[in-house]
Amino acid sequence: MSISQLARSIEPSPTLRMNEEARLLRQKGEPVIHLGIGEPKNKAPISALLASAAKLNTGEIKYAPTSGIPSLKKAIVRYTEENYGRLVSAENVIVSGGAKQSIYNLLLSIVDPQDEVILLAPYWVSYPEMVKLAYGHPVVVTAEDGSFQPSMAEIERAVSSYTKAIILNSPNNPSGVVYSEAFVASMVDFCESRKIYLIMDDIYHKLVFDGVKAPSAYSFTKKDVDESYIIVTNGVSKLYGMTGHRIGWVVGNRKIIEAIDTLQSATSSGPSVVSQAAAEGALTGVQSVVEHLRLTIQNNRDVLMKELRSFNGVGITCPQGTFYALPDFRAYSRNSVQLAEMLLKKALVVTVPGVTFGMEGHLRLSYAGTVKDVTEGIKRMKWALDPNAPNEIFIGDRKLVRDWL
Repeated sequence: MSISQLARSIEPSPTLRMNEEARLLRQKGEPVIHLGIGEPKNKAPISALLASAAKLNTGEIKYAPTSGIPSLKKAIVRYTEENYGRLVSAENVIVSGGAKQSIYNLLLSIVDPQDEVILLAPYWVSYPEMVKLAYGHPVVVTAEDGSFQPSMAEIERAVSSYTKAIILNSPNNPSGVVYSEAFVASMVDFCESRKIYLIMDDIYHKLVFDGVKAPSAYSFTKKDVDESYIIVTNGVSKLYGMTGHRIGWVVGNRKIIEAIDTLQSATSSGPSVVSQAAAEGALTGVQSVVEHLRLTIQNNRDVLMKELRSFNGVGITCPQGTFYALPDFRAYSRNSVQLAEMLLKKALVVTVPGVTFGMEGHLRLSYAGTVKDVTEGIKRMKWALDPNAPNEIFIGDRKLVRDWL
């Protein structure tokens, strides 16, 4: 069979691969601890469930407008005003099948062959592949000091005449870092002066801890949305725990939104009206569900940090947001793929290799699950890696003896 060069150029998702391996192990009855998946455990808000049920009860489950049902777009307009202090129109909004599709459609709409898109390491694993699918070139900027935030000078050196866009994800997946106000302000000034699109992936923007706030790029420009080079993507997957509903959106210049609309009409068309009704219910319902999730995740973060600090040789940067941490495990292995595979095989713990986020030697750990998952997962990892940990451990009802250190 002949597979296209484009399809062959795309790396499969390591997260999905590890998820599949974990699923197969669980099918065999193995007590796998999942510290890899980016999915909160909370149920969808009741307002979302009632809204989707009401839509189903009408029996009118038909095609949706390509750019989204008007009532959901109205809710996104209000959400943008309340959370970003920026009044936009429905023509500045398009709804897609998840934030991932939103970003991909956006890239397809602005990137020409040979154009470059700058990614800051660590970056979300799908960014480089989506840029390549748009026939662009991902250009990765890694901080020389080993931190999770490159300097403006490092970013400026990476910019060329081919640079079309820079993607900022803050709070950041996989590190949990929140970029500072000064940094975001500098990025806005720089992009506007160079006429480079600044794509803000704000999917985690309210999942922040310790009084930290994720700065809005809109705060640092006086330009109208239709004049600005700022484009914001968001969705209901993370803040509301609605990963399966697959609803995301883009807010930006209406000419770009029109281009995405045309592209989406030729591919997926509008998302499911049932999912859109659920998203509208979440956005217009009681927002205490977001704060409850944030507090739960912050507590999980605190437990993870406590457990990791007792782990010899692990470098830690405390997350300021999201539900991920990106500890440095180079004291144990500089090959994060091999390390993740060993931890799954020996300790039945799912992690995600840092190399796929542009940070070799690190592992992404998700604390979106339960406190029990976090404590048991780190306990097993310590047993598998730390020579100072006890040599024996019980996993389920089996006693295992370490014999490879």
